Amino acid sequence: MFPWGGERRFNAYSHYCRTLFGGRVQKLPVDAGFSCPNRASRTQGGCTYCANNAFSPSYLAENEEIATQLENGKRFFEKRYPHKNGYFAYFQSYTNTFAPLPVLRDKFEAALQVPDIKGLVISTRPDCLPSEVLDYLSELSQRTHLTVEIGVESFHNETLAHIHRGHTVESTFEAFEKLHSRKVSTGTHLIFGLPDETPSQWLSDVQLLNQLHPQFVKFHQLQIFKNTAMESEYRDHPGRFHPLSADEYVRFLCDYLERMSPEIVIERFSAEVPPRYLAVSQWNLLRHDALVRKIEEELERRNTYQGVAL
Repeated sequence: MFPWGGERRFNAYSHYCRTLFGGRVQKLPVDAGFSCPNRASRTQGGCTYCANNAFSPSYLAENEEIATQLENGKRFFEKRYPHKNGYFAYFQSYTNTFAPLPVLRDKFEAALQVPDIKGLVISTRPDCLPSEVLDYLSELSQRTHLTVEIGVESFHNETLAHIHRGHTVESTFEAFEKLHSRKVSTGTHLIFGLPDETPSQWLSDVQLLNQLHPQFVKFHQLQIFKNTAMESEYRDHPGRFHPLSADEYVRFLCDYLERMSPEIVIERFSAEVPPRYLAVSQWNLLRHDALVRKIEEELERRNTYQGVAL
């Protein structure tokens, strides 16, 4: 038994759901029709790596009602994961607080009316949380299981500027402070492999993740998508990138986990998209569950676990 009460060597999201809900709770991605503030007004075309359609499930159809999307999602995932303890409505596409409060309220409340929806996961940016939205999220979190997922991506302002994120590390910490002060559960995701960053920097950054103190985290390896600005950069300046092999990534993640707070729940270690979206193939399409097994085997070989070095 490890510090978080589970038997695995990292604080797994599956353990969190089993403890709180008695079993798996499936996320159902929703496209609420929002955009992103940096796609037009703040930068030229948005984040250089962005290919939102690569992560959109096939059942999502443009302009469908929230309830219809969620019911379609239930049918889609029922075949893959028949044994569940309900669902979270996952507002995933683009920036899901980038709209007037009445619009946000209508979308989120509609999702909560769908049977078997146990809560919401709202993906957004650190610079799209005005006070009135924060107050609503605080009120909402008292009525349902709510996680506000912030795209951090990097802890380096130079990188954030280079990839056209349109926010800073300082605004990231400010957003988390505001959410935590309102007792709103937080999640985040980080990308390992962005241009001009190195594995040694990422290992140093774990202390910043610990200071940020999200409840949940997702780790993604950088993927180079077709028809993006980053594809052009990778082709023209490959020396700016530090891609890791699957085995190198596993060893790096284990080093990272040993330094990471045991209180942070891990949702994912890598990203997966259909191969047709990738400009650069990676790891011979190693699936996430196979990667997780490799991570657990390496942690067992080391006889270490998440947070052991703290």
